[in-house]
Amino acid sequence: MSNIIALNEKNDRKLPKPDWIRVKAPVSREYQGTRDIIHSLKLNTVCEEAACPNIGECWSKKHATVMIMGDTCTRACAFCNIKTGVPGALNPHEPDNLAEAIAKLGLSHVVVTSVDRDDLPDGGAAHFAECIAKIRKTSPDTTIEVLTPDFLRKDHAIAIVAHAHPDVYNHNIETVPRLYKTIRPGARYFNSLHLLKTVKELEPSIFTKSGLMVGLGESKDEVLQVMDDLRSADVDFVTIGQYLQPTPAHAPLQAYITPDEFEYYARMARAKGFLMVASSPLTRSSYHAGEDFEIMKKAREAQLAKSPADAS
Repeated sequence: MSNIIALNEKNDRKLPKPDWIRVKAPVSREYQGTRDIIHSLKLNTVCEEAACPNIGECWSKKHATVMIMGDTCTRACAFCNIKTGVPGALNPHEPDNLAEAIAKLGLSHVVVTSVDRDDLPDGGAAHFAECIAKIRKTSPDTTIEVLTPDFLRKDHAIAIVAHAHPDVYNHNIETVPRLYKTIRPGARYFNSLHLLKTVKELEPSIFTKSGLMVGLGESKDEVLQVMDDLRSADVDFVTIGQYLQPTPAHAPLQAYITPDEFEYYARMARAKGFLMVASSPLTRSSYHAGEDFEIMKKAREAQLAKSPADAS
């Protein structure tokens, strides 16, 4: 089977959506219950704001990725559906509301992400840390995964979040370095790698995680090089998913990558030493995050059992 279903070389037509991308509309009672709790506490979620295709499945399981610090981003990434503009002031009650929602939902694992807040001196790092502290207080058994911005030119911001000690620190590399100028113009590839490496140096016990989208025109070799770069930064977990163009104004979709190709990337990532790999058309950063966290923990335990000298 070919590794791509089509190539949109001229970017002048919409590629037909293959069967493996289609998902069911959210209709379950559990989905509505999750939605009601989140909306009653005035929380934003990346599930809704970024139009995630997995929202029906995840919310039916009471899984949600909460997006803190508002719904307006200071960046304008070409792939992202979150609105861009001048954000409002931080909501001082948000950490408490977040903790309350997690307790009501009874989450065993939560993913907390945010918009980019380049307007804040610390990029919102202290707000992340406060959210982590409030969750620890009200739901001590809940494991916490953060998905942060790159904190570009924000001194000490990485340390503020890392020292709050989330169980997983995720920051997405998003795409290959060649495409950064058009896909992620406000970011810097090597700054993102530096962030991930710094987290591991500051708090070695924290699992680090990163992800990228495919279908934007990257080559197979470029994806494999990103894997090598992430392993050089000691990243534990990589996610690889299909880019889906949110609107005609966003970066054009170049190709649908087939399940066979995603499986190839998964095999290569495992061979390169990642503790955990999620690679499929519908993979997103927080898709099945709780289940994947448990698998990753067991993988580390097995690794340490083989090398007891490294356990320190």
